Amino acid sequence: MKIVILSIFTGFLVGFIFAFLKLPIPAPPAFAGIMGIVGIYLGFKAFEMITPWLQNIVK
Repeated sequence: MKIVILSIFTGFLVGFIFAFLKLPIPAPPAFAGIMGIVGIYLGFKAFEMITPWLQNIVK
């Protein structure tokens, strides 16, 4: 949980600094960017779940 809170705080701080300096946000449009991150996470977890099953088939 500590890592999640630190990640949120760091992202907030970076976003705040970019807005303060009037720079474009360093991320894709909000919803599309969030869905991209969710997709990457789900793909990673799916690979972790499928790998042991595939190893049993190959044996």
